[in-house]
Amino acid sequence: MLSDDDGKYLIKIAKLAIENYLENGKKINVPEDCPEHLKEKLGVFVTLNKNKELRGCIGYPEPIAPLIDATIDVAISAAVNDPRFPKLTNEELKYIELEVTVLTKPELLEVSDPSNYSNEIIIGRDGLIIEKGFNKGLLLPQVAIEYNMDSETFLANTCIKAGLSSDCWNSKETKVYTFQGQIFKE
Repeated sequence: MLSDDDGKYLIKIAKLAIENYLENGKKINVPEDCPEHLKEKLGVFVTLNKNKELRGCIGYPEPIAPLIDATIDVAISAAVNDPRFPKLTNEELKYIELEVTVLTKPELLEVSDPSNYSNEIIIGRDGLIIEKGFNKGLLLPQVAIEYNMDSETFLANTCIKAGLSSDCWNSKETKVYTFQGQIFKE
C-alpha cells in the first residue's frame, strides 16, 4: 500500500510530465527526489477527466516498468495518444483532473464453470481483464462503481472493451483476471 503522500507525489509528477511534454515535446527524467519504493515495478493507469467526463486513460496493466517511469509514460500517453480523443492542448490542461491508479498484479480467476465468475468479483475492489485469443480488454475497479454496474454487467463491458461479444465471459476459452487498484485523485 502506498501512502497519501506517495499518491500526491505521483499526481504531481504525472501533471509535470504532461505539462512538459505539451510545452516542448520531451519526456521528463525521473526526479532525483523520487522515493526508492516508487521505483518498484507496478502496473499503473493515468486517467484524465475534464468537466467530470473522461478525456483520456492509458496504462500498463502489468508490472513491466518501475512505477515512477510507468507513471510518466502513461500520463503523457493519456494526454496525447488515447485514440478515443484528440491530443490534449495546453489550454485544456487547466481544466483537467488527474487520477493515478496503481495496480496489483493481475490474478487468473479460476472457476469450475464460467457462470460462477460473477460470484467471485467484488464490485469496487476488483478490476477486470478479459482475454480470449488475441483479444484483451481491461476495466479499472472504479468503472463498475462510476457506472453502477453489477458483476455480470462489469464482465460484459470488459468483454466489449476487448472487442468481443458481451457474453464471451461465459466461454471456457475466455480467461478472466482480477486485480485491485489504489486510486489517487488530484
